[in-house]
Amino acid sequence: MSLDTRQDGGKRNLPPVVVTSPTQEDREALGPVGRTRAFLHREEITAYLMMLPILLLVIGLMAYPFLLAVWWSLTDKLIGGEGRFIGWRNFVELPGSSIFRQTVRNAVIYSVVAVALKTLLGVVLALALNQITWLRNFLRGILLLPWVIPTALSCLVWLWMFNDLFGVLNYILRVTGISQEGYLWLASPNLALFSVILVNVWRGTPFFGIGILGGLQTIPQELYEAAAIDGAGAWRRFLHVTLPHLQSVLAVVTLFSTIWTFFDFEVVYIITRGGPMNSTHLFATLAYQTGLVAGKVGEAVAIALYLFPVLAVMIYLQLLYLRRMEV
Repeated sequence: MSLDTRQDGGKRNLPPVVVTSPTQEDREALGPVGRTRAFLHREEITAYLMMLPILLLVIGLMAYPFLLAVWWSLTDKLIGGEGRFIGWRNFVELPGSSIFRQTVRNAVIYSVVAVALKTLLGVVLALALNQITWLRNFLRGILLLPWVIPTALSCLVWLWMFNDLFGVLNYILRVTGISQEGYLWLASPNLALFSVILVNVWRGTPFFGIGILGGLQTIPQELYEAAAIDGAGAWRRFLHVTLPHLQSVLAVVTLFSTIWTFFDFEVVYIITRGGPMNSTHLFATLAYQTGLVAGKVGEAVAIALYLFPVLAVMIYLQLLYLRRMEV
């Protein structure tokens, strides 16, 4: 008996394996159980089966509640009642409410100012942390504290700090001689809106800082060295090297922060509950007050969904911008 020891490069030549789909005769020969197994062993079927749990989760926790909310917004549903279909009446009548118009104004000011400040402070913090080498990991952990602390707990601390008699902010103003009387932080409409913006900026800046810091660390140092050789100063290097490479990161963190800020609930509800005189109401807090306090569920859902098309367009444009940047 002889063995075939012919090899090419130390490896034997094996015939290619050809995989063919089972024919109709093969399926009939397998029987019901065999046909089921063959069907389940197909790659595309396996992929769909593995996606099925998350698909059911998305449908059950996102799609169904959203569609139910859309239906309720088209009815005059009250708590404990079925409600009847009234079409677009809730959406048409909302602009006639002075409280709703005030809420729109508050939401725009709150979101624009807070996101702008978080972006600016996030860039500054990221640039500073990117240059620090001593205790870098410790400082990054400290930076994340406002973000990881439960919102309810941090808002209660801020609520005490804003207290006009015993709060630390007025104490600092009196000690430094800036103001002996202090300020009524939560009693004045303008100061109350400023206060909740301050809390939102304090809590959301770490999200920007860490995200931008990750983007900074992906920029090749050779670009900065080449710009320095060409005579570019720190400011010009930031404008022409750093910012262009951070555009995608800034777009993503700004997109998420805009959505979260626009529909913020915990900060405003815990600190001001929408007051004084509705000066800090946002869509989420007004919807809560209208739906769960006043019992007008249909109107409350309409408030929550009123600017959804605008935000959807904003998200689409930002995603389109990101896709064009990748190309």
